[in-house]
Amino acid sequence: MGRISLAWQVLTSGAFAAKVIGLLEAPPSLPAPAAPTKSATPPKPASAQKHLRNDAVTLLAALQREGRLIDFLKEPIDDYSDAQVGAAVRDIHRDCSGVLERQFAIRPVLEQPEGSQVTIGADARTGRIKLTGKIGDGKQASGTLIHHGWLVTKSEVPVWTGDSEAASIVAPAEVEVQ
Repeated sequence: MGRISLAWQVLTSGAFAAKVIGLLEAPPSLPAPAAPTKSATPPKPASAQKHLRNDAVTLLAALQREGRLIDFLKEPIDDYSDAQVGAAVRDIHRDCSGVLERQFAIRPVLEQPEGSQVTIGADARTGRIKLTGKIGDGKQASGTLIHHGWLVTKSEVPVWTGDSEAASIVAPAEVEVQ
């Protein structure tokens, strides 16, 4: 599954997002990442976890509010020049990247630069690394790093505080009164 497809599933499927959150909150079975991380907020008691709104919708709302991501993706861009699209993308990229950094502190799984030679031990079978090409017994492999991967070092999606009628609103309609 591609990274964009995975991200879209997290944003649009409450059940899938809940599974991802469950995996992120599970006790780590791997060594901690090399970079120092801020620990995630401790889980709240079951009675306090009843949300009116899915966390994926809250994240999507932040990407829209701060980066205007939905506006950009839903806008037909065929009539705009490449320069106009590129100029718009710079702001969207910066602002949406800020949301991801603040809420998830995403870091590479492997610190080596893409294109470098790496040797992999048992990590290849833990889900941290995906082997492609001529795969042997999996105990140890070496090859070229195609993509360094991404991992979440924190998960701090804001808690929804609105009412149930607005729970599915990503961005409210705006009306200027004259």
